[in-house]
Order: sequence, then C-alpha cells, then structure tokens
Amino acid sequence: MSLPTVAIVGRPNVGKSSLLNMLAGRRISIVEPTAGVTRDRIQVTCEHESTWFDLVDTGGYGIVDRDDLGKEVEGQIARAVDQAALILFVVDGREGVTPLDQDVAHWLRSSRRPILLVANKVDADNMPTELGEFPRLGFGDPLPVSALHRRGLGRILDWIVRRLPATDAPPEPVMKLAIVGRRNAGKSTFLNALAGQDRVIVSEIPGTTRDAVDVRFELDGHSYVAIDTAGVRKKSRMADDIEYYGFHRAELSMRRADVVLLMIDATEDVGSVDKHLGGYIAEHYKPCIIVINKWDLAKDRASTEDYGRYLHETMPGLGFAPIAFTTAKTGKNVQSVIHLASSLFKQARTRVTTAQLNQVLEVAMQVNAPRSHHGSGEIKLLYATQVAVCPPTIVFFVNDPARITPAYERFLLNRTREILPFAEVPVRLVYRGRRGMRAAREFARRGDRR
Repeated sequence: MSLPTVAIVGRPNVGKSSLLNMLAGRRISIVEPTAGVTRDRIQVTCEHESTWFDLVDTGGYGIVDRDDLGKEVEGQIARAVDQAALILFVVDGREGVTPLDQDVAHWLRSSRRPILLVANKVDADNMPTELGEFPRLGFGDPLPVSALHRRGLGRILDWIVRRLPATDAPPEPVMKLAIVGRRNAGKSTFLNALAGQDRVIVSEIPGTTRDAVDVRFELDGHSYVAIDTAGVRKKSRMADDIEYYGFHRAELSMRRADVVLLMIDATEDVGSVDKHLGGYIAEHYKPCIIVINKWDLAKDRASTEDYGRYLHETMPGLGFAPIAFTTAKTGKNVQSVIHLASSLFKQARTRVTTAQLNQVLEVAMQVNAPRSHHGSGEIKLLYATQVAVCPPTIVFFVNDPARITPAYERFLLNRTREILPFAEVPVRLVYRGRRGMRAAREFARRGDRR
C-alpha cells in the first residue's frame, strides 16, 4: 500500500534532518553541521490522529558537493517533490531570506502542491529573527519552529493531518533486509534494482551513501524493507564524523534487520573490513547471505565452487551463510536473493519439538564425550529445550556446564545443524546445570501442545 508523502525541502543547513527527526519522534537522519550530509531521500512512516503518511527528508537544494554530486542530489529532490502530496519548505528563521531560498521558492511554485513555509531555529518567542522578510517568498507567514527543542511539532502535524485523508496503517513488512559492505561494493545499485527505480544515488565515488536509507518494495505480493547503508572502511581511515556516524548507523541497521546481505565486490580480495562485518553479523546471531556482486566481471577467474571455498576459508565465522552470485547493475539474480532471504527468515523463526531435540541428544550420546580440560570426567547431556527464535536458542542441561569445551560446543553445533532445520542460520547454544530441568520440561510440553 502506497502512503501519501510529505517532502521536506530547503537549502543546505536549515535543519531539515533535525525537523524529520522531530516529526518522526526518533533519530532517523544524521544531523551534522557540515553542509551536504544528506544526499539521498531519507524516508520514515509517521502517524498522527489516525492519519498515516511517509515523511521524506531531502538533500540541500543548491549544495556545492565536495564529490560533485550536486546534480544527483537535486535529481533526488525533484523526485521527492514530484511524488509528494504536501511540502514543508524549510528556511532559517535567524538568517532571513537568502538568494538560495528565493531559488527554492521559485522552483516550488511550479509544483502546485500545498506548501507550508517553516522557519526553523526560532528557539524562543523573544528571539531576534528575520521572519518579516519571508512572506515575500510567496507562501504567506512562516510557521516559527525549533526542531532542536521540539517547538512547533503539534502545529506542523495538525497542518499535515488537515490536508490528508485518514488512512489505515500500512502493512507490516514481511522482512527487513540490511545491505552492508565495503565502499563501492554495489549496495545502492542492488537496492535500486529491488526498488525498480533510482531510489538512491549511485556513483563510482566511494562513500556516496552517508546515511541508512529504508526503502519499501513489493515482491510476489509481499511488502519488504531494504536498508541501504554507508560503505564501511577501517576506522583508522575514516575521514570525518560523517563517516563515523554512517559506520554506526550500518551497525544499527544490522541489529534491527531480520536478514543481513553482506555484499562483497567479486573483483576485490576479501579484506579486513569484510571480515569485521562478518564477525559483527555472527556475534549478533543474524541470518546472513554473502552476496558476491559484480560476478560478471570475475566469473572467468574462478568457479562458484572455488570462490565458495575461498570465502569459507577467509570468513569461517559465517560458515553457515549461503552464498549468492549477482550482477546488480543488470539485476541478475537480485530477486532470487530475496527468495533465499525469505527462506532464512523462516528458518530463524522455526520451533522444533522435544522429539527432534532428543535426536540431537541421542547422536551426541553415541559419541564418546571428551574429557574437560581439567580431566574431571565426561560431559553428560541430560535434556534439551528450545527457548527462543530469531535466533533459534537451545538450552542444553548438562551435568556440569563448566566442562563444555570449545571443541565440544562445535561438535554440538554441527550435530544441531545436521539434524534440525537450522542449516543456514546462526544458532545460539546455552548450557545449564541440573537445577531448573523440571520447569524446562513443563515449558517444552506446553510448546509441543501448541
């Protein structure tokens, strides 16, 4: 279901990203004094008085971009305005009208959309401002607000609600996908192929994407959210705070995703950044697909089998993760990655019965349990129960949890993957002593009856 959109437009450094964060009620866009931080359209779904809409932050109109992406940024602004039902035209209430404000006003007048002129950075009623100049822009008296202090929030929302029809809540996405990887691995191209439009800027310039960009898309009648993230590089090589914030937004995106797509450039060797991202994914027990992009440029150098062995040797922590070979530029295999991700998401939400867990116990008991490091006896598995999903979490009750060695944990994990339907997703194993077994059995019986 497509919601009406409200676009936030203005010149650089008027506080559009802060306004989006205020209206959304949480931090969505990076807020940083450097002009041109926002390049892509940052979109968030909002609700006020039973009215649902998509709020869209845009880059600064007229920005002189250090990477010469000004035309691409303005192209994204134009798409946001074309698709908008309403427009919030943001100006700086302390600076008064500037030539760029006049350029934006001239451009917006041709849009024929309802426009609210918002004078930001008016932090108090008695604060010296230049509001008297703004009516000459042609949109009436401005609404004074302070995004920093959440001043004017209700008046903006009331203006929006009066002009939009009441709508039902949008359907919950079936799955959230975070697309992560090194700079220039092709993440934005992959997302645009999913969205079927130039939803984010694609450039050969490393670091084009700065923020995490959520994009809804439809496939086979289902709604999904893909999260494009800033390209990651070593912390020691990060040039400024923008890269630092982008890196942490990428980590946050991985944590809130249902499935992570770790994108690797097939024309480059796996590097320390790829390994760091892989380790972060494994540490947080996230289902993952290793997406080898630009395969059309590398397929003559190695077979998919050889490349798969190379990946498992260099990234052993993601040995459970399936591998997909794509060419995002042409859209080859892009949709099949989503089908595979749906399969992983289903695995991660699966609950198994006590009978299935008993199979794991029986196999494990048939193998001579190794002695602990201190030679204090064999490890005895007494009982097992699944206590959670996403990730599948299995509690093993053992005679002495302290005796579980890393080697024996690997043995148990491998047997769990072989027997239970968790072959391609991370599984968390927890060990407990005899105490609590009775309650665990009752919990498992209730789960089996459901």
